Amino acid sequence: MRATKHAVPQAGRGRGLGMGIASALVTIGVLVWLAVVLLPGSGGGSRQPAAAFVGATPTSAPPTAGTPAGATPSAARPSVTSPLPAAAADTPSPSAAQSVRSASTAAPLPGRIKPGTNYRGVATSYDAADGNGACLYGPSGDLMIAAMNHADYESSKACGAYVLVRAANGASITVRIVNECPLPCAPGQLDLSREAFAKIADLSVGRLPVTWTLLSPGAPGAMSIRYKSGSTRWWCGIQVIGHRNPMAALEVRSGGGWRHLSRTEYNYFLSPDGSGCGGPIRVTDIYGERLTVDGIALRPDVAQPAKVQFARH
Repeated sequence: MRATKHAVPQAGRGRGLGMGIASALVTIGVLVWLAVVLLPGSGGGSRQPAAAFVGATPTSAPPTAGTPAGATPSAARPSVTSPLPAAAADTPSPSAAQSVRSASTAAPLPGRIKPGTNYRGVATSYDAADGNGACLYGPSGDLMIAAMNHADYESSKACGAYVLVRAANGASITVRIVNECPLPCAPGQLDLSREAFAKIADLSVGRLPVTWTLLSPGAPGAMSIRYKSGSTRWWCGIQVIGHRNPMAALEVRSGGGWRHLSRTEYNYFLSPDGSGCGGPIRVTDIYGERLTVDGIALRPDVAQPAKVQFARH
């Protein structure tokens, strides 16, 4: 049998030449691209595109209500990522420190009862007995006194205030606040002693529509200072008696400065750690007048003359 020999087919010359030219062009293109990329200032290299820094610049958000035009709303403001040095972070700003000093020396504002304001309510009456009451001034020979309703009593801020009470019939009486009229006494209500109520109406009336206003009376004499029973150099309560105008603050000399004492509902200013007990005392009325009282001994339950009085208004 005659064997037939099959020749292995060879690639066409035209196809091989075309592929070679294409490879050369690709190589040249790659070299040109590398040259362009590696040139300085070309924007290539290892830099990331701007889109990678989305968090670097906050996006503008629509302004919220009340935000001035062009202002950045608080929610859109970028946070500060650079920490302050420890010393700077622990030091209050000058403005904050100044505001604290101003608050400690500024005259306190009046409470609910303000000068030059007319109040409307009803007058009732109660048996004042010896004249003592929640303000703890003690017995009084003058029973032209009254109890202030709970709201306007304002945790004893009304204690010692003089008010002029007027009835619709034209009668009037000046009373001093020495007591509190608890709920359900309504704001504006005054519970007068029977003796005071009888000056403007018959006791049988029961409830009398009135108006009243704060007074700064003519001659109440000098005020007095009294330490509460149980007061020592380690704890004390201080009370002011006979002040012409309502009290706004009481301070004691302590540590080279003045320390403000908190006022209780029973009308004493307390120093719970004894600071300033037995030392100089500074009192302030609702008009902002300050008086310094020295030489008051730490003697509990004794009213000691202060020899000073607030000015008349």
